[in-house]
Amino acid sequence: MAKNLMIQGTMSNAGKSLLTAGILRILKQDGYRVAPFKSQNMALNSFITADGLEMGRAQVMQAEAAGIEPDVRMNPILLKPTSDVGSQVIVNGVVQGNQGAKEYFARKKEWIPTILRSYQQLEKMADIIVIEGAGSPAEINLKQNDIVNMGLAKMVDAPVVLVGDIDRGGVFAQLFGTVMLLEAEERNRIKGLVINKFRGDRTILDSGIKQMEQLCQIPMAGVIPYMNVDIEDEDSLSERFNKKTNRAAALNITVIRFPHISNFTDFNPLERIESVNLNYITKVSEFGNPDLVILPGTKNTIGDLKWLRQSGLEAMIKKYYNVGGNILGICGGFQMMGQELDDPFGIEEVGTVQGIGLFPMRTIMEREKVCTRVNGTVQSSWFQRLKGACFSGYEIHMGRSVWSGEELGISFSKLEDQNGQKKQDGWVKEHIIGTYVHGIFEEGTFTERLIQSLLEQKGISQMEQITSFRDYKEKQYDLLANIVRDHIDMDLLYRIIGISN
Repeated sequence: MAKNLMIQGTMSNAGKSLLTAGILRILKQDGYRVAPFKSQNMALNSFITADGLEMGRAQVMQAEAAGIEPDVRMNPILLKPTSDVGSQVIVNGVVQGNQGAKEYFARKKEWIPTILRSYQQLEKMADIIVIEGAGSPAEINLKQNDIVNMGLAKMVDAPVVLVGDIDRGGVFAQLFGTVMLLEAEERNRIKGLVINKFRGDRTILDSGIKQMEQLCQIPMAGVIPYMNVDIEDEDSLSERFNKKTNRAAALNITVIRFPHISNFTDFNPLERIESVNLNYITKVSEFGNPDLVILPGTKNTIGDLKWLRQSGLEAMIKKYYNVGGNILGICGGFQMMGQELDDPFGIEEVGTVQGIGLFPMRTIMEREKVCTRVNGTVQSSWFQRLKGACFSGYEIHMGRSVWSGEELGISFSKLEDQNGQKKQDGWVKEHIIGTYVHGIFEEGTFTERLIQSLLEQKGISQMEQITSFRDYKEKQYDLLANIVRDHIDMDLLYRIIGISN
């Protein structure tokens, strides 16, 4: 059996995902076979594994930090919110349907055998499993039949490190209140406390830490500084959405931030490019004068299209298109660019909705979800430089788009999926592109050629040399591990895990 360690937080966005990744990287550096695990994740950022199964991107990021291939058993249950009160439920990488929150919570105990099977299979692959909790273990209204925090810790007999977020204030109250709301057996599982996202002189915390250790009878395992690392974060509270980049860059790229935006991590590779300002917008007043507008993926295409219309952004996008603006739609954003979205089975909401009308295209929502990894080559684009550019990525969608105009529909790219099947993807018309491929900016020559084309369109001759995004991420994981190692008591952590190091 593998050793284990569970990272729980006092709240959502306390930094559990990054701390888990940092600890995984440290243990890997120290020579251990490690794997991440999160029994249930709620997120709109997902990924398709090599065997065509869907899992949360947070565990994909943690698998990368651990130096192993993402495996759906690392995240057996994924909830993708489709509304304020319901989610698409994905178990072992396969869609089970949509459920309201009340229905899911009433039935979640049914998934315990699935969770334990996944965990036990991971044990055969790893020396140490680092488990991430969700939200807070002190959400007393949700504790019954808990499968993701202390309930899971008990099932797999895991020691717990509790993380508090000092950046939001009240970190001592967070930690103490969480510990005190737990039952005695649960409190006894907590073997260490961590203060996360600290800025300033650590010594000013010393008296508070001393009191906290006396009150809780639990040692402080570390004070982690606010980390300036460029690693994927969870979607619901991402700081990326609110960060405005105003550096003196040659290009302005605007991403429309839909209410149900999914896989916004598609655009992380663009953020590190010196010639690019990348901003997410929700209002007409933020539109500005972009060189490229991106309509991203969404978990609720029809609902977000209606929001786009009501916000006035649809009219702004049409105006931008009419004056020659460049537009790229990905997945749900691509579907919106057509003339019509038809949902005969009520996948999102029964009926037909008019699209933006940029492509003479109709999208039909279908019951079966497309989940596949792909390699692609651009075959046509408004930029000649893009022709022949290669990329890798994945598809996750419930709809099928068909060209419905009299004019010839020109496909954007040729794809080959994980089974060797070849097909056409997306459409190109004038200065707009639509594609179903997520992750298109991460690997291959597509991103470099796109940026160069946009620069040339503005009469700028500078060359943008873009380094491998994979290599860039590896350096960021090492940086994360170095920071965590420097600010956490690793001897204590190894004792908590049960290893003499």
